[in-house]
Amino acid sequence: MKFFIDTANLNEIREAASLGILDGVTTNPSLIAKEGKPFKETILAICNVVDGPVSVEVTATDAGGMCQQARDFTTWHKNVVIKLPTTRDGVKACKCLSDDGIPTNLTLCFSANQALLVAKAGATYVSPFVGRLDDISHVGMDLVRDVVQIYKNYGYKTQVLAASLRHPLHVVEAALAGAHVSTIPFKVLDLMFRHPLTDRGLDQFLKDWEKVKS
Repeated sequence: MKFFIDTANLNEIREAASLGILDGVTTNPSLIAKEGKPFKETILAICNVVDGPVSVEVTATDAGGMCQQARDFTTWHKNVVIKLPTTRDGVKACKCLSDDGIPTNLTLCFSANQALLVAKAGATYVSPFVGRLDDISHVGMDLVRDVVQIYKNYGYKTQVLAASLRHPLHVVEAALAGAHVSTIPFKVLDLMFRHPLTDRGLDQFLKDWEKVKS
């Protein structure tokens, strides 16, 4: 399973990249706005840190506007993947762009029906949102499992990118479900390293080593 980091913060991206396990980045308008820097400047800076897919989301709501923005974004850097909403116009734009070989990530997917539509339209990635479904008392990870199985049934090439992951267990469950990618907030990635038995064991090893040294 590939690990993407879900942020536009360059310090977080650099730290994640330094671990040697980072495969890509996902951004959205909210994450870009949070950084308070120009849009294109931020995306180019991210692309210069990570040699992998960088999802850049359109802000147009009509298919024509989405395609126009997408064609501009793809001139910025070879790693840009166009992030589109899973709407009628988003699917139309996806079909148009995928026919031209432009990679796409269909975001805000909340149902298996939506996932089927975007796969038919040739999306590179589909992003089922786990945490937001959990928030309304649905089991978000069930959607990931369903989409993975459906894509296997018919040989769709669209990759399942598990999104809206809130804690380390979500990452484990996405891996067990067969998701191709997990996009992980930096704080969740950091928590994945932690286990009290690791800390306790290392502390004991160091204490014993001090006895040997003396």
